[in-house]
Amino acid sequence: MSEKNLRIVLAARPAGWVDPSNFRLEETPVPVPGEGEVLVRVRWLSLDPYMRGRMNEGRSYAARVELGEVMVGGTLGEVVASRHPGFAAGELVVGHLGWQRFGVAPAKALMKVPDPRLPETAWLGAAGMPGVTAWMGFREIGGLVAGQTVVVSSASGAVGSVAGQLAKIAGCRAVGIAGGAAKCDYVTKELGFDACVDYKAGPVHESLKAACPGGIDVYFDNVAGEILEAVLRRVNARARIALCGLISGYNGEDIPIRNVFSLLVNRVRLQGFIVSDRMDLWPEAIRELAGHVGAGRIRYRETITEGLESAPASLVALLKGENFGKRLVRVS
Repeated sequence: MSEKNLRIVLAARPAGWVDPSNFRLEETPVPVPGEGEVLVRVRWLSLDPYMRGRMNEGRSYAARVELGEVMVGGTLGEVVASRHPGFAAGELVVGHLGWQRFGVAPAKALMKVPDPRLPETAWLGAAGMPGVTAWMGFREIGGLVAGQTVVVSSASGAVGSVAGQLAKIAGCRAVGIAGGAAKCDYVTKELGFDACVDYKAGPVHESLKAACPGGIDVYFDNVAGEILEAVLRRVNARARIALCGLISGYNGEDIPIRNVFSLLVNRVRLQGFIVSDRMDLWPEAIRELAGHVGAGRIRYRETITEGLESAPASLVALLKGENFGKRLVRVS
């Protein structure tokens, strides 16, 4: 193949906020698939908050990205060459090929796009890992019950937006938390949440008191920190908290938690989870989510930048909350 591969590697570990200088753009030969492997031309790169943790040197739930390695990331692309009978050139596949134009992966690490009628990007968003994350948090921890009140932080993001809509589908009252009037309007007017608290507009506790007069039964937490503290002041007896993300501490900040007395008094279940813990449930989750997306029950918005070179700045923007919904890079 006469083309060259373009890839972005981790050049330096960030201290605090991620900066584009933490990455390096490289040109390399296109990789050649070995026996049982597939070569993919990446069309779309998914950018997600978990990437920040993978840039750190310390221990986490998944292996860190080493200096000089291709930055990790979910992708959707087209099969260029296959040395596995289950894949053929021209097929669209989802995998984790990272920040590069071409990637090779074992066939078992790739998933064919299940339904070509859905937009390609849905498989990296509402019908992909972010949607599965929302689904899993409720399936394994939240336990949606019709009529109960569900609060979702980072409600305009890729995971939170699906979480709130799943709560509505289940017959719950959905209350979002987001930053800014525009995001709150999107959450209520386009996604159908019953209310949305603007954490930038004043004390979150007071706003939650008004938005959740009957208390909170389920909290889908993407941020922890002060917002979790405010939620703990409003939880009902036997409330469930699915701890999905720690946005408030992704830059190394300490995350103290006050109001823990409420955990005991209200017999609250607070549990962290990682979406990859239950890969056996992914097919069920994807089928359900794809059905909701196809029927219009789950809506989503995307923030797209053009060209692999835009990925570093786009990730910085994501981590600073400068987007609606799912953030993607159109690679080719």
